Amino acid sequence: MIEGLEAAVADRVIDRATAQRLEPYLSNGALVPDAVDPDDEKLRLVTGFNDIFVTIGLSMFLGALGYLGSSWGLGGAALAVAATSWGLAEYFTRKRRMALPSIVLLVIFVGTVFLAVLGFMANGGSVFHAPDELTPERTLVAASAATLAAIAHWYRFHVPITIAAGVAALAAILLALCNMAAPGLLADHPVPIFLTLGLAIFALAMWFDSSDLKRQTRRTDIAFWLHLLAAPIIVHPILLSVTGSDAPLGAALQVILVFVCLAVVALVVDRRAILVSSLSYLAYAAGKIITAAGMESSSFATSTLAVGAIVLMLSAGWRPLRRSVMGLLPSSVRARLPAVA
Repeated sequence: MIEGLEAAVADRVIDRATAQRLEPYLSNGALVPDAVDPDDEKLRLVTGFNDIFVTIGLSMFLGALGYLGSSWGLGGAALAVAATSWGLAEYFTRKRRMALPSIVLLVIFVGTVFLAVLGFMANGGSVFHAPDELTPERTLVAASAATLAAIAHWYRFHVPITIAAGVAALAAILLALCNMAAPGLLADHPVPIFLTLGLAIFALAMWFDSSDLKRQTRRTDIAFWLHLLAAPIIVHPILLSVTGSDAPLGAALQVILVFVCLAVVALVVDRRAILVSSLSYLAYAAGKIITAAGMESSSFATSTLAVGAIVLMLSAGWRPLRRSVMGLLPSSVRARLPAVA
């Protein structure tokens, strides 16, 4: 049904505003024959193998274009790739509505706009020669351009990941402003700054989630990408500070505790993406515990095995585990979350 609305907008049968107003009605479970349980957390990445085939071609074409344009400097090459990716999106996104190519083209477009602005500000468009050329001021300008690029792309193509890309650019703006206002603050106190930023993005993701509890409209895809963005911003600064401890075994136990807390949050909001960012740290923790137990020679394989087993058990037992956790919450809170099957 939603794909039909997109086709109608592309053919100018109805406008975008009308399509968005119709979505909740056409996404009603009684009207969509293939409606699925929210716990399945469906994500539209590919509509067929042609998506993968086209994505390979896009990657090769745009990669080669960037390489051949390197004689124009970083700014010129990135600008050429950005303009070409927009043009390709006119066909593969706006006309063909291909999921994976649309995601790839959006990421390339916003990323190369960022690089193009940085390139033109540094050495007249040439490649950076020193790390200090990436100053907060230049980051601020480039991130602002990337934000405007994401906004323009959203109004033209409405690819769900665009919101997350724009929010990432906004986050870069805020971090640049923080560095400009208080140099050294970000380096000295990364955890509270990144934690606040990540929680704000998480709150935005929950706002989109709460507006589509059945997870049948574009809003649930927007929420997914925002959760995927928020998770590493929240998780990495905390766990990096823990793993930098002088007591490896104690740090490993703290990592496991953080993972358990994240697992509870993931079960409550029914978003597995929250756990993905912490899996590498969980493997680190398992490795430290296995080494302490005298199995250092096989610590990598054994820790990977343990983490894989945990992921599989969470996947197999997701619904009963979520049912148990949700049973502890007040009914007023449960009403704002996806139902448990």
